[in-house]
Amino acid sequence: MAKLTYKIVEHDGGWAYKVGATFSETFATHQDALRAAEIASAEQQIAGATDGIQYEDAEGNWHDELADGRDRPQTEVSD
Repeated sequence: MAKLTYKIVEHDGGWAYKVGATFSETFATHQDALRAAEIASAEQQIAGATDGIQYEDAEGNWHDELADGRDRPQTEVSD
């Protein structure tokens, strides 16, 4: 099972959460960013429907896969 960590960081004149190399929108306060990360982290763990997805990899190749909606990552918020 994958594990995602939502890190609270200073970003673009405010605060954001970061997962891997991806930043959220910028929030005015640390508390706002922390609350948004907690919400996003909780929502990430909710099972969904199994469905087909398409994505482009770093080399520009497109892939089609069947994503199991029950296969949710483990998440945590790091402040």
